[in-house]
Amino acid sequence: MIFTGGGARRRTSPAPRVRVPARPHQRLHADYWLPGGVCGEGGEGAIRRSRGKRITQRRGAIKHHKIHEVNGHRFVAKFFRQPTFCAFCKEFLWGFGKQGYRCSVCQTAVHKRCHNKLLGKCTGSSAHSEATVYLRERFKVDVPHRFRPHQFMSPTFCDHCGAMLYGFFKQELKCEGGEAPGTSSSATPASTNNTDILEQQLEQSTAYDIFKKTGRFTPPARTIPRFRKYTVEDFQFIKVLGKGSFGKVLLAELRDTEYYYAVKCLKKDVVLEDDDVECTLIERKVLALGTNHPYLCHLFATFQTDSHLFFVMEYLNGGDLMFHIQQSGRFPEPRARFYAAEIVSGLKFLHKRGIVYRDLKLDNILLDFEGHVRIADFGMCKLQIYLDKTADTFCGTPDYMAPEIIKGLKYNQTVDWWSFGVLLYEMLIGQSPFSGCDEDELFWSICNEMPSYPRFLSHEALTILTRLLDKDARTRLGGTECMHGDIRDQDFFHAIHWDRLERRELETPFRPRVRHPMDTQYFDKAFTGERPRLTAVEPHVLRSMDQEPFRGFSYTNPNTTDR
Repeated sequence: MIFTGGGARRRTSPAPRVRVPARPHQRLHADYWLPGGVCGEGGEGAIRRSRGKRITQRRGAIKHHKIHEVNGHRFVAKFFRQPTFCAFCKEFLWGFGKQGYRCSVCQTAVHKRCHNKLLGKCTGSSAHSEATVYLRERFKVDVPHRFRPHQFMSPTFCDHCGAMLYGFFKQELKCEGGEAPGTSSSATPASTNNTDILEQQLEQSTAYDIFKKTGRFTPPARTIPRFRKYTVEDFQFIKVLGKGSFGKVLLAELRDTEYYYAVKCLKKDVVLEDDDVECTLIERKVLALGTNHPYLCHLFATFQTDSHLFFVMEYLNGGDLMFHIQQSGRFPEPRARFYAAEIVSGLKFLHKRGIVYRDLKLDNILLDFEGHVRIADFGMCKLQIYLDKTADTFCGTPDYMAPEIIKGLKYNQTVDWWSFGVLLYEMLIGQSPFSGCDEDELFWSICNEMPSYPRFLSHEALTILTRLLDKDARTRLGGTECMHGDIRDQDFFHAIHWDRLERRELETPFRPRVRHPMDTQYFDKAFTGERPRLTAVEPHVLRSMDQEPFRGFSYTNPNTTDR
């Protein structure tokens, strides 16, 4: 392949070799594409040459907190789980909620009043800078600590992060060349996988017992018994469906009934620590609103204990689209069109009520018992975005972020249509439209590069993808200055009868083959193999936790109770 001087690109056969002088760690990336913006080959071979990467793992959402930068430190507000002392004034960090700041780079803990008084620079901020690397190569100036296990005879706190050193014998580490004690890295316990206990939990299920005796299949509950205030003792947890930093999603059955649900369990200390109380209450509000729409996840009730928050939601036993795309590679166009149309219906419902979803991705689209989609996980939603009102929070899943979010610009509901374009691209092609070896490179690709489109795409699919992945939010499909009309009027959706779709009258292209009421075959076995139990919160953390922000959280949705 050679490049002509005028900027045009042409292929020659055979292609001559090209030598390009390059420094170490530099890379040269070359693409070719033919007129029309499609890859040079049709079929599956085109996928391997496109810029994106194959979808092999789940991708988590991110939300940036306010950062206070002082001498290289990057301080963020922090809720400390244990007694902690300030690294500056050596006094105790006390109070409710977030008692102080912690550097996200070096873990230094300080009072909010002390963070701007630190004179020392962050020990990790310049560790990998060009100047530091150059000096390290010439002079051995960074003599490391010689940490050895040490037994402290009195209560001792880490001089760096302020945490208390627990234990009776050889509690933590101490440098042989100094007096500063420090904490060692904590090992992560392996997840428990006890088949006998899991089988016992399943046998105790009323719905499963009835199925074994009569063969009658009880579908997941769509209502919940009314006139009742629910507690954690009312539910029997059977399996783990999902897990993350927020907590767990458990398959649970209402005791002495055939009703079974998905219960999302959040740890209150994590919610407080991440300053996500408002997001949690917004999620509850949007979930309750979703019961008025067929393609949004439905909420039945919420309740709480001193340590956890619980969302009782419908159990969507078909799994999420991430699971199915990993099994299939990519979806046929009719199947992708069906899922896309139901997602459009759900997004339109949210946008009409001033809600920006901001976390649309394969992981958050689940299939119900019949194979219809449900949009789930509303923790990233922004409310009250009407007319000229906008948002500016940097949040979302990196692969699905719109260019205006990455650039720090004001945005509105059009960011959801960009994410929808990425999701549709992944369903049709089986890989992401943009990629990078790290987050910065990925963001650069999203803002500057154009995705590649293989030849097997239909003209209608190619047209709607290019209109959705328009980097200009104003002219993007769904934008204020878009000249292509409503998304439902696009040729790609010409086969969709929207009125029948809103009434759930269209036949689904795939129906989950569920063997029994508690079947979890469409969920990740890394989760379903764990014991279904709540993570305990340490007593001292529980005592110091402020319960006031969660007042009024418990709720039973009147729209989903038995008539």
